[in-house]
Amino acid sequence: MGIKVCKFGGTSMADGNVILSAAKIVDSDPERRYVVVSAPGKRFSGDIKVTDLLYKCSDEADAGDVFAFKETFGKIRVRFLNIETEVGKKLGMKEALDEVEEAILNGAGRDYCASRGEYLAAKIMAAVLNVPFVDATEFVRFDKEGVLSEETFDLAAKVLSAYPRAVVPGFYGLGANGKVKTFSRGGGDISGSIVARGVMASLYENWTDVSGFYACDPRIVNSPKWISELSYQELRELSYMGANVLHSESIFPVRSAGIPIRICNTFRPEDAGTYIVKTSKRGVSENVVTGVAGKKDFTVISLEKSMMNGEVGFVEKVLSVIGKRGISFEHLPSGVDTMSLVIDNAYLKNGVLEEVVEEMKAAVRPDKIYTHKDIALVATVGHGMAKNVGTSARLFKAISEAGINVIMIDQGSSEMNIIVGVENKDCADCIKAIYDEFFN
Repeated sequence: MGIKVCKFGGTSMADGNVILSAAKIVDSDPERRYVVVSAPGKRFSGDIKVTDLLYKCSDEADAGDVFAFKETFGKIRVRFLNIETEVGKKLGMKEALDEVEEAILNGAGRDYCASRGEYLAAKIMAAVLNVPFVDATEFVRFDKEGVLSEETFDLAAKVLSAYPRAVVPGFYGLGANGKVKTFSRGGGDISGSIVARGVMASLYENWTDVSGFYACDPRIVNSPKWISELSYQELRELSYMGANVLHSESIFPVRSAGIPIRICNTFRPEDAGTYIVKTSKRGVSENVVTGVAGKKDFTVISLEKSMMNGEVGFVEKVLSVIGKRGISFEHLPSGVDTMSLVIDNAYLKNGVLEEVVEEMKAAVRPDKIYTHKDIALVATVGHGMAKNVGTSARLFKAISEAGINVIMIDQGSSEMNIIVGVENKDCADCIKAIYDEFFN
């Protein structure tokens, strides 16, 4: 018999009734032995996620605004007490919430505060399923740089081997300082992947509110093509570029072990979902392109300098300007005498962009340096692209016929993706034009 690890996202933990439905899914298959959960998400449009409320609590506690903190924490308290009532079990939520509130007010820290949604949700799910609760701090480890430590996987195997079944909170672990440390938002998917790797699962099921991956965002194209199977690499490209079904880093723990992922819908458990595997069995003839995704709000800094290719250390000097500021770049397209850095706008606020440009001028003395602000990146992804003549021609013809100006082009060395930079306002139209060309 195989072992399945189930990760339930925020919408699957939003209230007591949904939690009972998720528990029913787990109990319907004896192979589903380990469960990882997120904090309760939105119950309806306009609702607030528990994690967002917890971050607000942290800010208010840090500011010393106890009145505002109490008001915000009161909303969290009501949320969890309602869940306790809805699942019909005495779970000791009042006492647990009292303990969390006191710890936050006593300076437990922002990551501790943010993690308590998952902690309490896992306590609830463990009680509903009547299986042990195992805290993620027992095996998830981060190094001094805040990066997931390799010892995590051996620890996970050791700790979880003592539990034939268990529920684990997602999103956090233990930092090098011995305190709670969280992943980036959506990191509960990584937690599920860690558990799957630790128990060498036959399948990692990620339960959410959609029935798998689609060839593009359903908010842009009505009823886009459903994707039955993706490779790890295709998933990584599409998730990173804005297809937010699964955290882009969640594949790394399972990929090395060859553990497949299945995206499932908690509200439609009968749907087939999408499988993510090492090598997709889809034939190239099925479709050249697997999917199209886009991400907004980037700045492109472009430099031109004659004989740049012969200047030793040119790229290193440019990158050192952003490196010393802790700024990372998304892409680095280049030519013989040109190079561009694509950087998330979030790094360049409050005059930082202007300072970076001046420092680059001083560092490498370019002939020209100019910027394009508020750029969207649109990625067209598919293993079949490299094997089909004319894919690029079709793509750019579609963009041109839609009247969209391409500011930047970047193609990966694997020839599995083509990324174009367009104005933010053109992002949706660009995605739609490419989708229509390859899928309609």
